[in-house]
Amino acid sequence: MNGETELESLARRVGRTLLERGLMLATAESCTGGWVAQAVTAVDGSSQWFERGFVTYSNAAKQELLGVRAETLEAHGAVSEATVLEMATGALAHSRARVALSISGVAGPTGGTPEKPVGTVWHGWALAGRSPRARLHRYDGDRTSVRRQAVITALAGLLELLEERAD
Repeated sequence: MNGETELESLARRVGRTLLERGLMLATAESCTGGWVAQAVTAVDGSSQWFERGFVTYSNAAKQELLGVRAETLEAHGAVSEATVLEMATGALAHSRARVALSISGVAGPTGGTPEKPVGTVWHGWALAGRSPRARLHRYDGDRTSVRRQAVITALAGLLELLEERAD
């Protein structure tokens, strides 16, 4: 891999797969602060398959930029299945992309609760014309480690979704 990291390799694979399928990607990130967008735009030629990224760290940003409902945030919180599903579908609705991913979590070292401890991260994926999906992950490590693992999971989950579509 010529010293290429797992993250770089995943970003390249995502790019090749999106390009082969003629799809554009949008990202909706909270705890990762745009790290997915940074990883994919580090790939040469990414303008052919990356449409835009939303960094929606605050609840207000999630509502204003992605259309996440206040009721969803109030009932479930920002770190929830319902929220990442609305983030992913909102990224599709507010872009020209046909596939989107979303991330919201507690990267730490503060902010955790007994119900949602540090390392709790929800991921969402949406493909136009299909029902969105979400998965919960719990990561160990410091803030940077949690965020890096979340980015890797988001890209790996996107590849999984795209490969299913091809079948």
